[in-house]
This record gives sequence, C-alpha cells and structure tokens, in this order.
Amino acid sequence: MYSNIEGAALITMHIKEFWNQLSPETQQWLIENPGSMIIPRTQTAILNHETGEDSPVDGHGGTLLTEEDREFIRAQARRIEPK
Repeated sequence: MYSNIEGAALITMHIKEFWNQLSPETQQWLIENPGSMIIPRTQTAILNHETGEDSPVDGHGGTLLTEEDREFIRAQARRIEPK
C-alpha cells in the first residue's frame, strides 16, 4: 500500500498480518520502538526476509507503519509488560 507524507511516496506494511512470521528479535525491536512511523532500511530488509515479502521501499529503503500498525505494536508491548 502506498501513502504520501510530505510529498514522498512510502510503502506501508501491515505488521498485524505478519506478526507471527517475525522473529522474536524483530518483534522486540518493534516493541521497543512503538512510536516509529517509518521502519529504517536495515529493519525493513529483515522484515521482508522474515515475511517473504519483496515489496518496494521508499527512496531511503524504509517502510511506513500505519496508525493501525503502531496501535497493534503498542498492544503487543502492553501484553508482555511485567505486572
């Protein structure tokens, strides 16, 4: 899915759909960075490898997270927080 922020086309990923395909390390990175709107190039490459996706990326190699993705990641973080 394509989005537009400040005139730049960015590729979006729906993390919820791929969550169970992600390694624990990748899930942890996302949980530790729940406010990130754009997944950096290196992490995007890892996500694409783990999910088998070969989707195009933005001009910097990043992937845009939707608000729905960020909410899902925050919910995952709350789920594993120690009580």
